[in-house]
Formats: sequence, C-alpha cells, structure tokens
Amino acid sequence: MYQINNKRIWVAGHNGMVGRAVVNELKKQNCTIITASRHEVDLVRQAEVEAWITENKPDAIIICAAKVGGILANNTYPADFIYENLMIETNIIHAAFNKNVDKLVFLGSSCIYPKEATLPITEDQLLTGPLEATNEWYAIAKIAGIKLCEAYRQQHGCNFISVMPTNLYGPFDNFDLETSHVIPALIKKAHDAKMAGSETMEVWGSGRAEREFLYVDDCANGIVFLLKNYDGKDHVNLGTGQCISISDTAKIIKNITGFEGPLIFNTQYPDGTIRKTMDVSKIHAMGWRHKVQFIDGIKKTYDWFLAANY
Repeated sequence: MYQINNKRIWVAGHNGMVGRAVVNELKKQNCTIITASRHEVDLVRQAEVEAWITENKPDAIIICAAKVGGILANNTYPADFIYENLMIETNIIHAAFNKNVDKLVFLGSSCIYPKEATLPITEDQLLTGPLEATNEWYAIAKIAGIKLCEAYRQQHGCNFISVMPTNLYGPFDNFDLETSHVIPALIKKAHDAKMAGSETMEVWGSGRAEREFLYVDDCANGIVFLLKNYDGKDHVNLGTGQCISISDTAKIIKNITGFEGPLIFNTQYPDGTIRKTMDVSKIHAMGWRHKVQFIDGIKKTYDWFLAANY
C-alpha cells in the first residue's frame, strides 16, 4: 500500500472534469495537493514540465490532463488528438523518472481496446486487433502512454501504473455539441429542446449502440484507490461492468430534463462500436466497486448543468 499521508500529489489537468473530481477526492486524504494552470506550465513543452517538477517536487503524479472529445472531434482534428496527447504524457512520464517521483498514475481510456474485442473486455486484449476508426488517434496516444509506463518500470524500476476508465460523465463535462461526448451532448440537446419548445429531439446514430458509463466521482475514487493500493505493471480497467443503449440513455435524459417530445435517430451519423463493456473483475477483486447508479448520476449532472447556467 502506497501511503499518501503528508505526500505532495500533483494532479495534472486539475481543471478538467476528471481532474476536478480527483482533487475533491484527495481533499478527503491527509496529503498536499499541487496543481498548475496552463499559464504556469505548458504540458506539451518538455522543458517547462521538467522545470515545474524540479521546482514543485511532487511525490506522486496523477495524469488527468488530455485532449478529449467525441466522434466528431476525433474525426475533425486527428493530428491535434494524437500530437497533444503524446506530448503531454511523454513529457510528464519522462520528467517523473528524471526527478525520482515516487509514483505515477496514468489515465487511459476504454477506447484503447480492439474494435472487435471479446466482451466484457479484459485487460489482456490490448493490441490484439484493429482499433475503432472513429477514435483511433486518441486511442493510439493512450496506448503509447500505457507502454511508456511499462517501459520505465521495466528499464528503471519506476512505480508507474495505468488506469483505463470507461466512458465518464458528470459535473464540469464538456457540453459543446461539436466536441462533446454522448451524455453531455444529449443533456444539452434535451434541455435546449425543452426550453425552445421543440417538437422533437435529434439523437446521432441508430440508438442501438451500447455503452458503459461511470460517474466521474466514482472514477476519482477508483483512481485514488489504485494510487494507494496497486503497484502492478499491468493496466487496470475502471468502470461499472454494466452497459446501456444510447436509446435508453437518451430516454432517461429526456425524462430527467423534462423534454416531452419524441426522439429522432439520425442514422447518417456513425454508431461507433455497437457494444462495449469492460471486465472490471480485477479491480473488484481488490475491493473497489462503483457507488453512484446511472439515473442518480444523470440527475446530479443535470442539476450541475442547470446551476452552471448552460
């Protein structure tokens, strides 16, 4: 068990949805949380990252920083997604090694797995087949991050671990329809349709695709759990092990937001992988399970959305 009492822990990407939740989770612990804004350190610049770590001396690092987005964003900005994510993770991981950081947690994504992976997806299916084309640029960068952690562990004995969260949602999500993931996009569409008195609400794709969703506070809890309790070389899936169709997800969101019109499924947009859920037996065997049920998480997210005046 890694003792974080009185340790200095850098949450890289603390202003993002996951980073904010991790900071809140760490506030429950007896540790010092350190953060840096983009004005303080540009994570794609190696010299700036090295200098910042040298000055601030973190004992542990949690890499929440990443360029993220949905299918449309990945298809529109492939170079941005692969370049920025490769640079962020490479700079932080290499600097952590150079400055003898005790422990590092790298956050990947469930999209690292092959498009035709056997369900539920076990950790050992990484690199066993082609990726889903709609997010391969992001996935390749995240796979590189996993392998960087493995390589520094193998060559230098670094205690660097990798965590693979499933699809996340919650407060401080991105509700921009051009770059958002499915849940914030559906919340924004349903709310806007309600406020505008629209007769219908459009949902991209057929609605048949099934996804696994994890509330961001549960994700943060799992990350801190693994920081304290896991030291293995293999990456760990973090999720619920349960999935729900996009159609049912849209219906739940429609009911919670109060929009009463019918859903119109636009099949001109791709579904992506038809069904994807991860095997979470590894983290369950360690004693961790998610707490927030899906409907409760959607209600919490919509309450935050309203309070944020979107």
